[in-house]
Amino acid sequence: MPHTADLRIEAWAPTRDGCIRQAVLGTVESFLDLESAHAVHTRLRRLTADRDDDLLVAVLEEVIYLLDTVGETPVDLRLRDVDGGVDVTFATTDASTLVQVGAVPKAVSLNELRFSQGRHGWRCAVTLDV
Repeated sequence: MPHTADLRIEAWAPTRDGCIRQAVLGTVESFLDLESAHAVHTRLRRLTADRDDDLLVAVLEEVIYLLDTVGETPVDLRLRDVDGGVDVTFATTDASTLVQVGAVPKAVSLNELRFSQGRHGWRCAVTLDV
């Protein structure tokens, strides 16, 4: 698909993990139609990050990695804090079975990355190179 610019994703949720989940699903829905998608695989990844925004980047980079290496995309995910990191369980499906509706992200940009907790929960904004 042709594209004219990078993709900016903004997400919010009551919890940090919920905000990351919304950012991932928003990212995937920007380029694939998930309406008929259902999980066929489960992928568990242990990720480490010093800060919350680093965790957001790590999870999004893992989404891109899964797509590039095994052709799978998350249709849902769950995060769980563990000693030394966060376990991310991705419920995935074969991306080739879904309709492509936009440009596929190639990388996560650190430019103008925001991820913070406020009075009304967590908010993030991230730019993806497409």
